Amino acid sequence: MSKIIAEQMVDMIADAGIRRVYGVTGDSLNLLNDAIRRDGRIQWIHVRHEEAGAYAAMAEGVLGGFGCCAGSSGPGHVHLINGLYDAHRWGAPVLALPSTIERDEYGMQSFQETDLRMFDGCSHYNQLAQIPKQLPRMLQQAMQHALSLKGVGVCGFGGDLLDQPVAEDAIVSPVYRPQTLLRPMDEELDKLALLLNSAGKVMIYGGIGCRGAHAQVMALAGKLKAPVGYTLKGKMDLEYDNAFDTGMTGFLGGAATTDAIHECDVLLMLGTDFPWKDFLVTRAKVAQILDRPERLGRRARAELGLCGDIAPTLDALLPMIELKRDDSFLKDRLAARAKDKERLQKHAADPGKHGSISPEYLARLLDKYADKDAIFTSDTGMSTVWAARYLCATGQRTLFGSYSHGSMANAMPQAIGAALAGGGRQVIACCGDGGISMLLGDMMTVAQYRLPVKLIVFNNGSLGMVEIEMQLAGIPDNQTDLPNPKFAQVAEACGIRGIRLEDPAKLDGAIQEALSYSGPVVVDVTTNHNAVGMPPHTTLKQLRAYTLSQAKMLFDGRSFEVLQHFKENLRYLGDL
Repeated sequence: MSKIIAEQMVDMIADAGIRRVYGVTGDSLNLLNDAIRRDGRIQWIHVRHEEAGAYAAMAEGVLGGFGCCAGSSGPGHVHLINGLYDAHRWGAPVLALPSTIERDEYGMQSFQETDLRMFDGCSHYNQLAQIPKQLPRMLQQAMQHALSLKGVGVCGFGGDLLDQPVAEDAIVSPVYRPQTLLRPMDEELDKLALLLNSAGKVMIYGGIGCRGAHAQVMALAGKLKAPVGYTLKGKMDLEYDNAFDTGMTGFLGGAATTDAIHECDVLLMLGTDFPWKDFLVTRAKVAQILDRPERLGRRARAELGLCGDIAPTLDALLPMIELKRDDSFLKDRLAARAKDKERLQKHAADPGKHGSISPEYLARLLDKYADKDAIFTSDTGMSTVWAARYLCATGQRTLFGSYSHGSMANAMPQAIGAALAGGGRQVIACCGDGGISMLLGDMMTVAQYRLPVKLIVFNNGSLGMVEIEMQLAGIPDNQTDLPNPKFAQVAEACGIRGIRLEDPAKLDGAIQEALSYSGPVVVDVTTNHNAVGMPPHTTLKQLRAYTLSQAKMLFDGRSFEVLQHFKENLRYLGDL
């Protein structure tokens, strides 16, 4: 008997290296589900919400694999959108398989009919196969685009196409993985070398594009006597074994890198398209190197914009760079970095009080007891603040979240994908109470597959980052409170070990116990609601607006809460 389309799809995605499909099965996906079951090379992971499946698939792509998620007709594949946007903006290769209604029902406003052009904004390739001869070519192209361009490829299909015989004359190509060496021409490197050699103070600012180029970046910094700062996405690749480390900038960082960007003569941006342009305002000449040339110069005007992968580009550049003798700028910035670290550790040394545990203290303990090759995920908001500031790189650890898309609820589902694709590495999710609540149903996915993830809930009873945003805008925060269940009890009801922590004296032992436990654990920690971690370079305009919002809340009868917030903010503002 000839194969049907569903079987052909399984052959192609298995041959491409996909090992799991995350989804909720349904009528238009059932034949694909069955073909996966019969084939045996791929595992269908039954998530409770398709958005969680897309996040889990993203995690596989971030960790060097090839993620895949599926959604059935209408609402099923619409749910994929948020996770696919996240994967696409991160640059994680993910194949999305949205199935649709029967092909002869299109254009009739039929039950569960949708327009798959909705995926255009979160994919490099998005097509709908309508006949058997199209399917293998479109599927190959979706995978080829996802892997080659680093993002999402979408291949849609009508559910009634799956039981059709494969087209014998169809082109069925494998997925190609050519190895390339991408670097600028020598003439461009000459210009960059001249700019760097003639500059007095050079600042290096690196991002995720520096992955695999740690040695080259350190060698360049050594020649230039240049401080090295980094983005959150570049932290785990550049922070460790770095004698030139000045940390991050922006909301998460400190004065060392922020001021260096303002004070340098040349800012060399390596493998980063850092989105917060206000933190890149500088009098310096800017040189930028990216592997995606269409992104050059869109955050700051670049004197030089070069296209290349960072490691081979720096390998070619290094022989052209003269050794600088003056290291005064570097020493000054390293002294500032030491002060930044001292400030952070001062806050982390305070465990807090009963029912109000310091989130900095909690994050520091996670860093202390986590494995040297642990995989961390973090929810958007204050969970990311604490993870960014206190989880240290070792050269083996991984940290990721929704750092380009900025979505809520990503940490737990990304931990699901990381646990399945991480090769046995420890997986720790730093969850916000708002984030874990949003996709709480997928705690049952963790339970169903007995994934040994550690879900650490920073439970401050609020949308903490939103509170800051509202108050800095000069308005009282409203509808940001979160009346939460006891997440440890929810975990126990799901068959997961649950630990609730209100006493800071018990936190150290509880974190050690949770991280050493062989199965999944939810640690629900009641953290200090008022620990808001003001950025070190908050503008005077923002501070005035913040003060005004507090004054308004005083008149609303919220004086005690306002004073507590203000007290915590003074801890940070006093360090400026």
